[in-house]
Amino acid sequence: MELLYGTWHWSISGFLIGITMLLLIYFGKTFGMSSNLRTICTILGAKDKSNYFNFDWRDQKWNLAVVLGAILGGYFATHFLNGATILQLNPKTIAQLQQLHIDLPNGKIVPDALFSLETMCSFKGFIVLLAGGFLIGFGTPYAGGCTSGHAITGLSNLQLPSLIAVIGFFIGGLIASYFIIPLIF
Repeated sequence: MELLYGTWHWSISGFLIGITMLLLIYFGKTFGMSSNLRTICTILGAKDKSNYFNFDWRDQKWNLAVVLGAILGGYFATHFLNGATILQLNPKTIAQLQQLHIDLPNGKIVPDALFSLETMCSFKGFIVLLAGGFLIGFGTPYAGGCTSGHAITGLSNLQLPSLIAVIGFFIGGLIASYFIIPLIF
C-alpha cells in the first residue's frame, strides 16, 4: 500500500508556530522537546540515581502535553490529512541516496534501509542508535536545550546562546551529511 502525504503550506504552519510561541511567551513558558525526557526520567524515579533529575517535575506537566500533541498530530496527519500526491524527492537527493545504497522511500516517509525494524536490530543499526542516543543525551543538556528549543524559542527571544547553538547544529548537520553518513552506509 502506498502512503500519500499532503502538506500544509509553510505560511500556515509558520503562522501556527508563531502564535504558539507568542502564547508561551505570554504565559512565561519555553518550548523544547528534550526537557520532556528529563521530566519522564524524573517521574520514573531517576532522581534517586542522579541530582540532575532531582527537580519538581510537576512544573513541567504542561510540556508533556507538547509530546502528546506531537504524537497525536503525527498520527492524525498520516491517517486523516493525507493528500493526493506522493512525497516527491529532489532528483539530486535521489542520486545521493543511490550512491549510499539507500533505497527510495517509494511513497513512505523514510527509506527502509535506514528505518526498518530489521535495520535497527542489526549490529550496525544498534550501534548507530546507541551512539546517536548517547550524543543526544549528552549534547542536549550540554547545549542547554535541543534543536527545537534553541531554534524556535531561543531565536524568537533573541538569545545569543541559541544563535550560537543553531549555527553549531547546522555545521554538525553538514559534517554528518557529507563525511560521517557516507562512512556509515
